[in-house]
Amino acid sequence: MSIIHTPDPAEATGPIAEIYAKDEQDLGYVADYTRVLSANPEAYLAWEQLVKAIVAQLGVRRYELVTLAAAQGVHSEHCRLAHGRKTLKVIDEQQLEPIARDYRDAGLSEAEVAMMEYAERVSTESASMTEADSLRLREVGFTDREIVDITLAAAARNYFSRAIQALAVRVEVPPGISDRLRGALLAPL
Repeated sequence: MSIIHTPDPAEATGPIAEIYAKDEQDLGYVADYTRVLSANPEAYLAWEQLVKAIVAQLGVRRYELVTLAAAQGVHSEHCRLAHGRKTLKVIDEQQLEPIARDYRDAGLSEAEVAMMEYAERVSTESASMTEADSLRLREVGFTDREIVDITLAAAARNYFSRAIQALAVRVEVPPGISDRLRGALLAPL
């Protein structure tokens, strides 16, 4: 799991028990990344609220595509797998597999490809980004609010991915991921 000691689900109380219960309901178990990051339940709950605020404006499909691209940029197998599974709620596996392998050649709209390229760049080269990066998003139809939300979604993914990587959380394959999709999500990044 990690060097961080966390309570077993049966022993968790208060906010940690509530956080664990969400994973148990969704996954059937408590993910190691949830256990580790809920060592600070206030920060974990604030993280969930941040994500809800971003998704409320950006929409689930766009949020998940941005998340997959940002996770690719930060080389997060954890988040590629977890959000590959979550993306299956809005994109079927037949379409998601090519997106996971190469979103630029997966039949996405020009706007979705630009959004994902931007999110990946946030993860790999944010310090060298310029106004031109944001202008590209405007050129393909995104509003200022959407550009901010895309940026926040990518940056939030970097926060979460880097934290679980730094804490040496083991990578888990969530239920509902086929071998083919897992291979696409974990293909060399």
